[in-house]
Amino acid sequence: MKSNFFEKNVLITGGLGFVGSNLAINLVDQGAIVTILDSLAMEFGGNLFNIDSVKDKVSVNISDMRDSQSLNALVREKDFIFHLAGQVSHSDSMRNPKMDLEVNCISTVNLLEACRKFNSGARIIYTSTRQVYGNPIELPVTEKHPVMPIDVNGINKLSGEYYHLLYDKIYNIRSTVLRLTNTYGPRQQIRNNSQGFVGIFTRKALKKEVINIFGDGSQLRDFNYIDDVVNALILSALTDDCYGQVFNLGSPDHYSLIDFVSILHNITGVDYVLVPFPEDKKLIDIGDYYGDYSKFSDITGWHPYTNLNKGLELSISFFRAHSQKYIT
Repeated sequence: MKSNFFEKNVLITGGLGFVGSNLAINLVDQGAIVTILDSLAMEFGGNLFNIDSVKDKVSVNISDMRDSQSLNALVREKDFIFHLAGQVSHSDSMRNPKMDLEVNCISTVNLLEACRKFNSGARIIYTSTRQVYGNPIELPVTEKHPVMPIDVNGINKLSGEYYHLLYDKIYNIRSTVLRLTNTYGPRQQIRNNSQGFVGIFTRKALKKEVINIFGDGSQLRDFNYIDDVVNALILSALTDDCYGQVFNLGSPDHYSLIDFVSILHNITGVDYVLVPFPEDKKLIDIGDYYGDYSKFSDITGWHPYTNLNKGLELSISFFRAHSQKYIT
């Protein structure tokens, strides 16, 4: 039986990054005709090795989405566009807010304008972040929770959501927004600290370096393994009722940071120490967070299937096998 993506033309922005590369591999396996657009900036997670297994089966365009001319050509005749490119570091967004604005907002407007002019029939899936909620008022967080970003990245990702929803409503450029939580797994950028604590802790565990946990380590989080996130992206693209809407991803389980590191310890033997919160990071820490994904589940049937123990085992195994490409 042929996949719904068989011979469909798909554009993945940020396709050399963590989520994009895993999605590209999956779609190639389904027979899709995949084009990747990526700036190949390491700080954003771009890594050609991420698509090594399908490098002869995808088209790769190395360019910056802030250049609208390249987008005008690339969006033509695409059936689906997965807009995954972006700057995700909350700390970097505070240090360089203009860069974050350009990467997360100007690039998004360029993409939507290109679609409006040259391919208004494309279906767009946009990945946002749970950071748009800021400090949760109540848990679990539903899509009805107020959006109160506490850093520049959260503001710009929320703006990106509004742009997609506006173009969906006014120009009928069908768009879906998925708010991702802590995503982890093979091909994640772990070489530097730009993609959050999961990548930092994973790298330190692999190198047997003591992990610094800020605060008392009781902060609660939910986690999604990359295969589950890819499945969510695919389901959202194929489900008509998803367009024009915003959805949380999440997990039925939530863990403290100490719980997370304890699992890494069981796999790698890494140790941790509790340290005071650096003031700049404490100001933008959201405290406890775990989301309610029932709205998305009810519409698509999606559920995360990989628990944290299994997912971290798979992740560590992958990075050990390819350490030169991701760590050294």
